[in-house]
Amino acid sequence: MTSPESEPAARASEPNAETPLLRKSTDSSSSIAPSQIFPLHRTIEDDVLPETAVVGRTLHWSSAFIIIISRVIGSGIFATPGAIASSVGSIGLSLTLWVVGAAISWCGLAVGLEYGCMLPRSGGDKVYLEFTYRRPRFLASTLVAVHAVVLGFTASNCIVFGEYTLFAAGKNPADHRGDVRLLAVGLMLAITVVHGCFLRAGILIQNILGWIKLGLVAFMVVASAFVVTTGYRPSSPIGTNSPSPSTMFPSWSSIWEGSVWNWGVISTALFKVFYSYSGLQNANNVVNEIVNPVRTLKTAATTALVASCVLYFLVNVAYFLVVPLEEIKESGELIAALFFERLFGRSGGGWFLSLAVAVSAAGNVMVVTFALARLNQEIARQGFLPFGEILSSTKPFGAPLGGLIVHCIPSIIVICIPAKNIYSFILDVEGYPGQFFSLATSLGLIWLRWERPDLKRPYKAFLPAVYLRIALSVALIVAPFVPREGETGGAHLFRVSYALVGISVLLFGVLYWLVWTVLLPKWGGYRLEEAADVLDDGTTITKLVAVPLDGQL
Repeated sequence: MTSPESEPAARASEPNAETPLLRKSTDSSSSIAPSQIFPLHRTIEDDVLPETAVVGRTLHWSSAFIIIISRVIGSGIFATPGAIASSVGSIGLSLTLWVVGAAISWCGLAVGLEYGCMLPRSGGDKVYLEFTYRRPRFLASTLVAVHAVVLGFTASNCIVFGEYTLFAAGKNPADHRGDVRLLAVGLMLAITVVHGCFLRAGILIQNILGWIKLGLVAFMVVASAFVVTTGYRPSSPIGTNSPSPSTMFPSWSSIWEGSVWNWGVISTALFKVFYSYSGLQNANNVVNEIVNPVRTLKTAATTALVASCVLYFLVNVAYFLVVPLEEIKESGELIAALFFERLFGRSGGGWFLSLAVAVSAAGNVMVVTFALARLNQEIARQGFLPFGEILSSTKPFGAPLGGLIVHCIPSIIVICIPAKNIYSFILDVEGYPGQFFSLATSLGLIWLRWERPDLKRPYKAFLPAVYLRIALSVALIVAPFVPREGETGGAHLFRVSYALVGISVLLFGVLYWLVWTVLLPKWGGYRLEEAADVLDDGTTITKLVAVPLDGQL
């Protein structure tokens, strides 16, 4: 008897309901002449139908939860609190931003859950924007494709992996930047090979690393609680002889001292907080591979948000209990290393726990790569990447190797950029363009509520939360351009460079769409049409075919 999990895989080679007219491909590299085109007569209802991946539905609730929580709890909580505290100036404001970030992240999660349960298909925002914004034709798809390829890299956690690995080995990462990059590139290549050649082994490894990560965060919380309840005196910083007090947490009266109440500063800190919470919709990118996708999305994502919020707040309190605020501000990405060093000393196990942070970052890279490779595969399936047949196929190892390679190349390029403080810049560049997509999906959700009330919605977002997300997205888009007091023009331009880079990528996407789908067809006397095809491995794809204006489908 065939198990429920294997049945989708068995059916995967059959034509999908979403593609009523298909042409079975015998040569994935062959082109389709206009006379051979089978038109893809898709309706809006076709896009609502569930779809199963060629590999079948292999991800149960626990795997989906790990894909989410391991994406959320990555390097952020181990690397960003120092930068956040340094920019906002106080413990009180820093802790407040972590709680506010969780509340706002719930608003975004609610939007993602309504879309994900209404459109149970892999691809995340790509699917939702294509479904909602069908005019101008191909614009939404092109913007998502450009953003995913150009900015869909996984560099920050690779860098943290390299830094903490060297720190555990007794080396100062600042003095060995080349080694940091070498370790980061090696990690990216190794994970690409594992996910591309050993599908089930990769899922198993990322699940194990995810649970190890949760155990590590829980241990940090318990260790700080031990400091407070027992009066244990943490170790002094390496290279000093001065004793450290048993707790560094100030009194309530001084918790807000030094707060910087500037929206430009707070917004930049919020980008880092949002980065630490990003990934709550990670499972939306792999819905085709999830068992009971609607039920799993609703419960696994909500559980991950609550767990991450509690753990993040407690870990930040733990940092402030053990490490002096001024050292936290100067810690860069090594705040967790200082925490372990003060508790246990270098010889007391700090090296081991620093290595555990490196392993945690590696686990994050695994789940991000797993999900974004599927997004790249979906983009290729819709004909928006060159060599679409090759990049869409699951051959030769039953995994989206093409999507993994598309993800790997820009990640390695960014890792190799020889710039100081590249980590923080990467976070800002990754986060800023995403606000435009957050704004578009939130507005689209409200529009669909009004225009298509008949669509089945197993989960409905709380509308005030959607409006709050819209307002915040607009505020975060504008915030970088708000000048700070006493800031010169050159300093302001340098500070908003991450926003300019993000906007430039989106504008490049618009220009690419204009040339590719409007100007070239106009000058060449043809129109672009979608034609359905099925590869040898059963993957359904869409080919964008140039049809002469006098030609008939």
